[in-house]
Amino acid sequence: MKLTAKATIQIQKPINSVFEAIIDPTKMNQYFIESSTGKLETDKTVEWKFTEFDELYPVVGKIIRKDEYISFDWSGGKQNMLVEIVFEKQTDDSTVVKIVEHEMNDDEAGIKQVIGQTEGWANFLASLKAYLEYGINLRKGAFDFYKTTK
Repeated sequence: MKLTAKATIQIQKPINSVFEAIIDPTKMNQYFIESSTGKLETDKTVEWKFTEFDELYPVVGKIIRKDEYISFDWSGGKQNMLVEIVFEKQTDDSTVVKIVEHEMNDDEAGIKQVIGQTEGWANFLASLKAYLEYGINLRKGAFDFYKTTK
């Protein structure tokens, strides 16, 4: 059996605004990453830089369907590690965002990983909501302690 990390949130913005905030690095660096080498696109590899880590993380766009679906691999070559993001337009023009990250082993290491990834995706979605609805970067300074504890 394999484990998946999941997180969902409703954002009070139109679906296109939410979608663009995830694929456009100039928006994404306002709430999630420090920088990116490009826009997330199908069959394109970009590198994400996070403030709290020194490394660059390769991200391979898999399937990108405007305002509907984003999938990417950021596993660094591990098998079957895929992030899927689904967008659902609501009647009030808000957007429900659902994220699933596949797949981790059903063992002690996999359980720790799925807990960490679920926590990370919940943080991502809360940060995305704060940025889009209120213009706030929740990650600014939030993980500075991490560099001092490594």
